[in-house]
Amino acid sequence: MRINIPGYVENIIDRLESNGYEAYIVGGCVRDMLLGRVPKDYDITTNALPDEVEMLFRDFKTVSVGKEFGTIIVCHDMGPVEVTTFRREGKYLDGRRPQWVFFSRKIEDDLSRRDFTINAIAYNSRRGIIDPFDGQKDINLRIIRTVGMPDERFREDYLRIMRAVRFAAELDFEIEEETLEAAKSYSRLVERVSMERITDEFFKMIMCSIPSKGIRLLEETGLLDIVLPELIPAIGFQQRNPHHEMDVYNHILCVLDNTPPILEVRLAALFHDIGKPHTLTVDEEGVGHFYGHDRLGADIAREALKRLRASNLLIKNVCTLVKEHMNHHAHFKDKGLKRLIRRVGENEIFNLMELQKADIKCSNKEATIDHILERERRIREIIDNNEPYKLSQLNINGNDLMNLGFQEGPILRDVLQYLLDRVMEEPDKNRKDVLKEMAMERFLKKSVSGNKEEEINF
Repeated sequence: MRINIPGYVENIIDRLESNGYEAYIVGGCVRDMLLGRVPKDYDITTNALPDEVEMLFRDFKTVSVGKEFGTIIVCHDMGPVEVTTFRREGKYLDGRRPQWVFFSRKIEDDLSRRDFTINAIAYNSRRGIIDPFDGQKDINLRIIRTVGMPDERFREDYLRIMRAVRFAAELDFEIEEETLEAAKSYSRLVERVSMERITDEFFKMIMCSIPSKGIRLLEETGLLDIVLPELIPAIGFQQRNPHHEMDVYNHILCVLDNTPPILEVRLAALFHDIGKPHTLTVDEEGVGHFYGHDRLGADIAREALKRLRASNLLIKNVCTLVKEHMNHHAHFKDKGLKRLIRRVGENEIFNLMELQKADIKCSNKEATIDHILERERRIREIIDNNEPYKLSQLNINGNDLMNLGFQEGPILRDVLQYLLDRVMEEPDKNRKDVLKEMAMERFLKKSVSGNKEEEINF
């Protein structure tokens, strides 16, 4: 079988081989190409030592940040390529890293240390596919299986349990039975892995095409209690409301699957109803209500994302989306829409629309998103037409007001806010001459004694 390797990657392999070394593409890129997917990046494995790789590619910029583990990054114009020396590894003493790394001369040694059979395949155009662990067979069977005994593989690095879940979700594969049982047995030990590594796998998982599959596997393996324990109270929690056909957990996962692969939107989908189990009230007719679950959900999201070491900007965006997700019930006029854009921001307002569309679709069969589509259309029109919704968009500023006779101080903000409220309703009034006239008419009057103008409060 021949695999079409991109020319720039093939050139790196050719240079290594023409100088007497072996070289292969390896791992995820081979797996993806066998699946007909376009790899995100390409890794090469070789028997050339790191110093030899640096010497061979001295006409390129190289990065040696992983040199002690055998990796040199060759920075090609078409993209960076990791070139790593064949390796063997010693025992893992802490479930994180090997006791020692030994450079090898055999490709089979390198493949034997890898996590799953589907990632333990190498290829070059001269030797073809090298697959000592039947990774191609498992690709065809669509299963995730460890290289060797799963207990041993997971004890070496507990993060591999998260990776098994992530690959199953990302590729829509099943985890092989023995591998799954070992994952369940060792899942509690994932707590020993750094939160940054866990979060990296978790975020990759929820960005795949069927993220709910990953969440359900986290639940099945016991990992959900480590990664996102805040979601557990939602499992099986009935909403007791005629507008919702699913329990909270299944509704959340439905929303998750129906949102676009934008990280803050996917996270907001996970958190948007996470406050419901804590806010249920039942009226005299037996109907459930969840007053304030949006605000509580934002608070829960903030603390959970801090634990996951998310960036401050990501936390802010997710919490805003969660807090605002219920406003799809509101009947906004233009002024209300503009205030919404100001609260959420142009960068996130359409993400909010995506979250709301998914939320409505996953409520009940009769629910319609027509009003959200109309709202989305009008918001786009407001932004495209540059209709003012924030002070910086006014065609007047504090200096202009002081030139009219206003004193520096809080009054300037009050006047500008008044003018903004007016032009949010009447965008055509956002002209300097009109704004000046409105400011003077509303806030200034001639003193009885002369030409001096004085401010009055309103």
